[in-house]
This record gives sequence, structure tokens and C-alpha cells, in this order.
Amino acid sequence: MDLSLTQSALGLASGSLVGFTLGLVGGGGSILAVPLLVYLVGVTNPHVAIGTSAVAVAVNALANLGSHARGGTVKWRCALVFAVSGVIGAFGGSTLGKMMDGQKLLALFAVLMLVVGALMLRKRSGEGDKDVRLARDNFPKLVGIGLATGALSGFFGIGGGFLIVPGLIMATGMPILNAVGSSLVAVSAFGLTTALNYALSGLIDWPLAALFIGGGVLGGLLGTRSAKLLAGRKGALNTVFAGLIFVVAIYMLVRSLNLL
Repeated sequence: MDLSLTQSALGLASGSLVGFTLGLVGGGGSILAVPLLVYLVGVTNPHVAIGTSAVAVAVNALANLGSHARGGTVKWRCALVFAVSGVIGAFGGSTLGKMMDGQKLLALFAVLMLVVGALMLRKRSGEGDKDVRLARDNFPKLVGIGLATGALSGFFGIGGGFLIVPGLIMATGMPILNAVGSSLVAVSAFGLTTALNYALSGLIDWPLAALFIGGGVLGGLLGTRSAKLLAGRKGALNTVFAGLIFVVAIYMLVRSLNLL
């Protein structure tokens, strides 16, 4: 699509918000990117919005991963096992997702977000085990949950951080700050896998993706710093994460069902 000056500005601003969210909670990038592209920037094809967001979120996640790695919040072995398992699921899921009607895909996406948000609120008081590491007891969980999360991420065309963070917590019991940092490994891998699948079908707007990436790098720096501040308050990061999911999910559900 040919971008107007207004659309370009909105794309850059939207990318900054997506990057901030990725840095803050390790997810929410594509949760926000897809509706922003469709409802704010004006991308008319939901599949193009999904493919474009996958590219932008994957690159922004890599940028934010560097910040978390320097802060020592990434559990690399757990993250890599989760990511490798999820890539397999992401490719299969994204192939199925391209076959579905775009509006129905957005509605199902919103319902899934509401479920995940509720699960995160239930765990908001848990501090987690800061010394968790890859072991025999959590390896099967990481593989199984990674495969399932990757399939869902690919199906909905998202980086999947809002699924990966609770998935990592469920599999290992790590604190949410570590799950946020570690999730960016999988977000990058899932996003790139999904983007490749959509690119093969010509469903990516590359100039718009570039604007999102540029804005996202700047927003991500601020988001990462904010995450470290919130992590010091028991349950605050979980609550912010869940609240973000609920707000966007309700809006997407209302729009996709033509209630507005």
C-alpha cells in the first residue's frame, strides 16, 4: 500500500508504542501492532497487518533482548529450548492461519487474549524462583508448552510474548522479570518464522514494517527501564501485563464483531 504522510507518522508512533510494550512486558507487541495497523494506520487486509507486524515485532524483540541480556534477566538455556520447540509449532500454525477469514481470526485472537489475561492475574502474587535453570523436571514442560505456544503464535500471526511469558512461568516457575527477558528469544524466533511464511505469500508491507521497527527501537529502551522499576513491586508487572491484554482484547472483539 502507498503510505500517506499521516499514515507514515502514525506507523512510526505505533511502532514506538509496540516497542515500549515489548520492552515492558516481553509481549503485547503484536497484540497492539495488529489492531494499530488495521484500525489506526488503515491497513485493509488483516493478513497483511499480521505479516507486517510479525516482521516488525521480531526485529524489535531482538533489539530489546540486548537490553535485557545486559541486565542479566535472560535464562538462556530455558529460553532456547522453548524457542526451538516453538519454531516448529509456529510454522505449522502460520500455515493454517493464512487459510482463515481475517476478521474471524481477529475475533478468535481477542478471545484467547482474555483467557491469558485472566491466567496472569491469578499468578500476580507469585515471586518465582530466581535461581531456576534447565533441568530434567522442566525440560519436557518447556518442549510441550513451547510447541503449543509456537503453534498459537503462528496461527494468529503474532510474536506471542503474551503467551510465552505465562508459558515460561508455568514450565519453570521463574519470576516474571526473567520470563519477560527470556521470552524475547522466543518472540524473535516465532516472529521471524511467521514473517517468513507470510512473506512467501506476499503478505508483508515492507516500508510500513521499516517504520514500525524504527519507532520500536526507541520505545523499547524506555520499556525495558520501566520493567525493571515495576519488577521491584510485588505483582505490579503481572497486573500491568494482564490489564493491557484485557483492554486491547475487548476493543478488538468489539471491532471484529462490528459492534462499533
